[in-house]
Amino acid sequence: MDELDHWRLCDEISVIHAALLIAYLDPATASVYDSSFDRHNPTYTAARTALINAVRAGRLKATIRHEAWPRGYNEEPSEGEHLQRVENIQYIFKAEPDWHTTTVLVEDLRDWLRKRGLKVGFFFPQEESDKPDYLDNKHPNYSPKLAAAIEVWQAITKQPELVKAKSVKQSILIWLRTHAGTLGLIKDDGNPNESGIEEVAKVANWETKGGAPKTPEG
Repeated sequence: MDELDHWRLCDEISVIHAALLIAYLDPATASVYDSSFDRHNPTYTAARTALINAVRAGRLKATIRHEAWPRGYNEEPSEGEHLQRVENIQYIFKAEPDWHTTTVLVEDLRDWLRKRGLKVGFFFPQEESDKPDYLDNKHPNYSPKLAAAIEVWQAITKQPELVKAKSVKQSILIWLRTHAGTLGLIKDDGNPNESGIEEVAKVANWETKGGAPKTPEG
């Protein structure tokens, strides 16, 4: 059993845990409070940002929770906080939702991911098992660079807006750096493996003649 499989028992999950699992990171061990965590895990950062924006806009249903505590003697709310009385006790609430305790239903999360064009990964175990051998990281002959080249080629060709005002190679490099953590393109120090990314980009790039990127219409 995979280390993350136990998380599949959850039918409701916090926004932070959801972002970590989308990035194939274990919420039980991820040091999200580390100041360098976002820099070393760009896929998590992108997923967290997208989830928060979707909840704020109402595109993803969530049970929103706020950090709160009983008001101390003469304590006044700071900026971004407000007073609220609950059963004759005054509490100070933070206006910003607490994304560590705000939760979403896994089924709602799957629907939202499908609408964003993401149908593989942690939240789609059946679809993941249907991957061809060369994309299955559990296969004994799995090649991370081969899989990365195929993944980025598929992603860029399915989303032509990614190459607007950029060359194909630039778009490929950006996508690979963003997903480096899930593609095995990370060095031991946690930074993207730039030489490996460049090698993958050469394989996936179909625009080999070069030239300036086209200006988008409209």
